[in-house]
Amino acid sequence: MMQSALTFQNLPKLTDGTMLLALAGWMDGGLVSTGTVRHVMQGRDLTAVAKIEPGGFYIDQFPGDMQISAIFRPEVKHEGGLVTRFEMTTNEFTADPRASLAFFLGKEPNINWAGFGKCIFDVCEQLGIKRIIFMGSFGGSVPHTREPRLYGSVSHRALLPLLEHHGIRPSDYEGPGSFASYLCHLAPRNGLEMLSIVAEIPGYLQGANPMSIEAVTRRLSRILELPVEHAKLRESSTAWELQVTDAIKNNDELAATVRKLEEQYDNELIGVPTATEEQDQDEESEADSDE
Repeated sequence: MMQSALTFQNLPKLTDGTMLLALAGWMDGGLVSTGTVRHVMQGRDLTAVAKIEPGGFYIDQFPGDMQISAIFRPEVKHEGGLVTRFEMTTNEFTADPRASLAFFLGKEPNINWAGFGKCIFDVCEQLGIKRIIFMGSFGGSVPHTREPRLYGSVSHRALLPLLEHHGIRPSDYEGPGSFASYLCHLAPRNGLEMLSIVAEIPGYLQGANPMSIEAVTRRLSRILELPVEHAKLRESSTAWELQVTDAIKNNDELAATVRKLEEQYDNELIGVPTATEEQDQDEESEADSDE
């Protein structure tokens, strides 16, 4: 890693500090990761701490058609023939020393995860951070009319009771990994605890999801025992749900899908087995009978 990748501006010392980590990209569907952290940052007297320069961590040009390569290229704006904006990826650390909180707003790196992770761990060491909390999301079967299900992962077995205490389901997942999971895996080697809170969001929607941002923010507020303003989030969440419901009324197929998801969600809450679970139970009963 180049020495210039991490640039420090100020180094306030935090007492048993917590860093809230937001990563655009892989697990920021509905803007749950970046939206939650931005909301908690609002109204605070923040100190600029450090930046991770993007060079060496991102692919700016990916071979392929325009639709694929557009995912990787920086954003540019032309006005009347003049280039008025060219946005490279930003990765910034700030802190609220009075609350012993630090914040990271950035983008999951495409390459050199080890170098990017080292930058984050170095900042944690310099600030006196003891715990990292990541917020994210994934597309699932929860309907937009219901409270999103929250799943959690931890760096240490001793943190598992924290998930149960706050009503967060332990994650059972195997597949392509996120950079947040990479950090969680390495946190103990760097003397840190780490917790990931991931919201299941409706897989049939795109764009910001205020309901999930509100749900994660409320749970985070309880974990940190930190007052966070919820009224505006509640208003945005309600307006969003009504807007989405109204739009879905015009799509009979999607409306039927949402009703099915609602039924599955409600049945799970009251303990009614799904069709798959009933089939598994029948197969187990048949197997027992054969024996």
